[in-house]
Amino acid sequence: MSMQPSGPGEIPAETVRVARAAFPKGSLAIQVRDELGVLFTDAQFADLFPTRGKPAWSPGRLALVLVLQFVEGLTDRQAAEAVRARIDFKYALGLELCNPGFDFSVLSEFRDRLIEAEAGRRVLDGILAAAREKRLLKSAGRARTDSTHVLSAARELCWLEKVAETLRSALNALAKAAPDWLVDIAEPDWFKHYSTRAEDSRFPQARTKRDEVGLRIGRDGTRLLEAVLSSAAPGDLRDLPEVEILRRMWVQDFHLVDGEVMRRGPKDRPPGAMRLVTPYDIEGRGSVKRDTLWHGYKVHLTETCEPDAPNLITNVVTTAATVPDDRMAAVVHAGLAERDLLPREHWVDTGYANAAAMTDARDHGVALHGPLKSVTSSQARTRAAYGQDAFTVDWDNQRVTCPNGRTSTSWREDRSQHGLAVVRAQFPVRDCRPCPVVNDCVPALKTRGRAITLRPQQAHQELQQARALQQTEEWKERYKIRAGIEGTISQAAGRCGLRRSRYRGLAKTTLQHQLTGAAINLARIYAHLTETPRTRTRTSHFAALGPAEPMLSGTE
Repeated sequence: MSMQPSGPGEIPAETVRVARAAFPKGSLAIQVRDELGVLFTDAQFADLFPTRGKPAWSPGRLALVLVLQFVEGLTDRQAAEAVRARIDFKYALGLELCNPGFDFSVLSEFRDRLIEAEAGRRVLDGILAAAREKRLLKSAGRARTDSTHVLSAARELCWLEKVAETLRSALNALAKAAPDWLVDIAEPDWFKHYSTRAEDSRFPQARTKRDEVGLRIGRDGTRLLEAVLSSAAPGDLRDLPEVEILRRMWVQDFHLVDGEVMRRGPKDRPPGAMRLVTPYDIEGRGSVKRDTLWHGYKVHLTETCEPDAPNLITNVVTTAATVPDDRMAAVVHAGLAERDLLPREHWVDTGYANAAAMTDARDHGVALHGPLKSVTSSQARTRAAYGQDAFTVDWDNQRVTCPNGRTSTSWREDRSQHGLAVVRAQFPVRDCRPCPVVNDCVPALKTRGRAITLRPQQAHQELQQARALQQTEEWKERYKIRAGIEGTISQAAGRCGLRRSRYRGLAKTTLQHQLTGAAINLARIYAHLTETPRTRTRTSHFAALGPAEPMLSGTE
């Protein structure tokens, strides 16, 4: 396929006449075209296509079709049919009424091109550029960010299903690549156990019997890997993706003990960030957040929150499920800075707010607001009188004084377990041992006295000031603005299926979320143009009987 960029052109007169007659009050697709004009041009996607070959369908129009598809929750077949049959789609795309559209497979091919070039953000940015031109986007004010879980497109598997399906997948790939070789090395029982999907098997209920089945699968997989890696096997078999997945899965779940294949214990398995949870989506990871346990990914949404403009999603970041929120503020700010969309104030929850994030935000000229985590020392957890705040820090002389007048004898710069710069001050055990309140200050006194870990001076002072500010009623009232992002996540989940990946793999899921952000923006721009009131927070009949509380704005 090749692409010769063409101009956006005008909407055919007959299309305009019929669309006006059919939609006298307009529709989302018609209103967006009238107010925002042409959102995408072929030139924006020219680098995705070669210069020679059969002409491709207009990529600028395909990008708009993808967004409208997510706005209405259409499948590829339904979206292609809408282009052929719906007048409002033809109006938005600037097509003649007799235009036959395209085959539904073109959408999948175009998404693959976007993924290969990492060009999904161009679609979101196209909507934002049009909104900024019409002064619907105010990026220099306030923004808010939050994350939510995303389930993998692959079905969640129990452990026996996971290892059995991994082995079955590898056997199917080898049967296709080298059938004669596989017939020679396959055990007779393999055809009985691995010819059908694991979900169709009836695994025993007794724990001991299930353990035996797991070990049998482990031995069969090990036998297959040894055969593939032997010199007698065709050399290209070890390069098959399914074989590599089998090898990784067996390394994380099995090991040899005195020559016998055994299942690894929980403490002997790799960390969650490296652990495969299914052979069919190797980038998905298992994670837990409060009461939610899921396999898949995590998405971070950032939106504007100005009272006189639509709240538009300005940044979307998709990560593996195990990436913690406290590392993402810097990533979000970098993404916003690249596109000149940084806000003056950025409101987040406790997961994002920390000293490093605040320092990074300040470097970008952004004031990051979010409840800071409490000090995690044992004294702070037990609410003892000798928490870190009770100590006096002399930064000039590099020493710390305790409430009873003793001073630290050691001061050194170090790195925390997360790689952050810290200062560690140590009190001598000879001063701590005779202290009358030592049990309140150092409950487990042994060979070392009290230790104090601080952030560098500027970061420490900023944290102290931020914690003090967050105790004021004024700050608590202002922080209520962050709650609106929960409505955005709810709207994206309900309208566009945000919490379930349509595709397998991080790159495809990332594109899905970029298109979701673009679709939500179109829907919100349309709501703003038609003066549709924002949905208010739902209140149950019982909750309505309680004390009245101010309502927080939700979706549009």
